[in-house]
Amino acid sequence: MLWTIVVGIIAGWLAGLIMKGDGFGLIWDLVLGIAGAVVGGWLFGLLGLSASGGMIGSIIVATIGAVFLIFISRLLRSA
Repeated sequence: MLWTIVVGIIAGWLAGLIMKGDGFGLIWDLVLGIAGAVVGGWLFGLLGLSASGGMIGSIIVATIGAVFLIFISRLLRSA
């Protein structure tokens, strides 16, 4: 659980940098990063992939999940 939070915070920060524009602010980017760590793992599981490579692999998967969540939340916010 603690590992997911740490990786999620890093992923949220990275996703905030990747998804430039009118973001949600640092705190929400970090929250979305933590949720993205869970969602990224779930999405990769659906695709039959796994995050190998230790911490770096986990951060990559979590960042992809966080970018996905930020993208979806921006779509919902603009609707």
